[in-house]
Amino acid sequence: MAKQKSLAKSTGLVSSMTMTSRILGFVRDMVVAHIFGAGIATDAFFVAFKIPNFMRRLFAEGAFSQAFVPVLSGYREQQTHAEARDFLRHIAGTLGLALLLVTILAEIITPGLIALFAPGFLKDPTRFAMATDMLRVTFPYLLFISLTAFAGATLNSYGNFGIPAFTPVLLNLAMIVAALYGAPHMANPIEALAWGVCVAGIIQFLFQLPFLWRLNLLVWPKVNWSDPGVRRVLTLMVPALFGVSVAQVSLLIDTVFASFLPAGSVSWLYFSDRLSSFPLGVFGVAIATVILPSLSRKHANKSPDAYASTLDWAIRCVLLIGLPSALGLLILSGPLLVSLFQYGEFTRHDVLMAQRSLMAFAVGVPGFMFIKVLASGFYAQQNVKTPVKFAVVAMLTNMVLNLALVFPLAHAGLALATAISSSLNALLLFYGLKKRGIYTPQSGWLKYAGRLALANAAMAVALWWGSDNVDQWLAWDWHTRALHLSMLVFCGVFIYFFCLHLTGLKVKDFRHPA
Repeated sequence: MAKQKSLAKSTGLVSSMTMTSRILGFVRDMVVAHIFGAGIATDAFFVAFKIPNFMRRLFAEGAFSQAFVPVLSGYREQQTHAEARDFLRHIAGTLGLALLLVTILAEIITPGLIALFAPGFLKDPTRFAMATDMLRVTFPYLLFISLTAFAGATLNSYGNFGIPAFTPVLLNLAMIVAALYGAPHMANPIEALAWGVCVAGIIQFLFQLPFLWRLNLLVWPKVNWSDPGVRRVLTLMVPALFGVSVAQVSLLIDTVFASFLPAGSVSWLYFSDRLSSFPLGVFGVAIATVILPSLSRKHANKSPDAYASTLDWAIRCVLLIGLPSALGLLILSGPLLVSLFQYGEFTRHDVLMAQRSLMAFAVGVPGFMFIKVLASGFYAQQNVKTPVKFAVVAMLTNMVLNLALVFPLAHAGLALATAISSSLNALLLFYGLKKRGIYTPQSGWLKYAGRLALANAAMAVALWWGSDNVDQWLAWDWHTRALHLSMLVFCGVFIYFFCLHLTGLKVKDFRHPA
């Protein structure tokens, strides 16, 4: 067996690849905001994109990956390579057939899906028609990106984290090309983005195949519902559909409510969610991606102490990044939105509206990250029932809070409801791990908490002092905005880690064997 990299190195690799993708993602969003702004057309596209993207995160990267990786890890540790290949062949065939049938069904009932996910569009025939047409183009993305997630989860299970983490870069590139070069040649320019999404799904899937071939894991799919491994994955998937991606379900509920609000509300939530999801995508998902195969192996090898130690390492990492990220987004919400998006068709009003929801989302950033990491503590043991119970509680809480907050706070109330319910879900997961003895805090937590508190306070004061009001940022040109934002971010990061260094925190403290 190949030597395993340390968790820190693997997480750093995934984070660096994801950082590249996220930066390109911001470039993509800047292009979209500049060309299309925030209005009827962008609302329609974001709904048409959100539906297959939501199902991808829920089924492929969510329930499927969390059920599939522990089972494949068991094959890798306890079975032969030939048996693992047979399992992959059968799961690929079964998954591919199911996705094909879902895609065909979705193409038939597209108007019904728009009515279900964005019922407010029924009152606006233009938005409804545009969203329906674009969903027919974007929905096949689910088929190919789910197969991409299957290939990526397989590579992750065999220690190859870089390629799956880099793959989303291709989606951003495809959408940028579509917006810049495809839109001017189409009768309805926004539809170019829908075609960019569809093409990107195919490209991302094909991109990973050579790397599976190098590991002798590229197999010809074969449908076999009776394969024990396939049955185990399907059994774990059913309840995991709710438990794994409660944050995505909450965001989808936000879209349903937002569809009844004034035009632009869906877009404001989208742009603010993109910024608040940055630390989740770059660090939270990276940590969860790396520890799931590690935890699965430790569970298969019956090493409870190493299992608890790995969870403790992950929790410390989430706090190290999640807390300053939340504070930074809260304090710099206006400067970030102005600097990134306030060009062309994206107006001052759009900035102020998106700022409200970004500040609300920022409250839940640590919770969003913890859900990904803490849920892995259960799924690595193939326990899906417990996270489901917590997810249901969080989802019901989110719905109640949506109803309570949407009237006084409009779209920002939806964002705040998501943040609060996700934080509740994270707390329930943490309590569940401790109560069952799966996680036991390691030594040094009191000192670690004090260091974090001091460093976050120093960073927050510096950012608050250095940032001007939004009107000042609106008056600057893009060069001045970029310079000031870069200086603020650099100073904030420097002060934060310098304070941690002064209190005695070292890089070696985060080294942990895979």
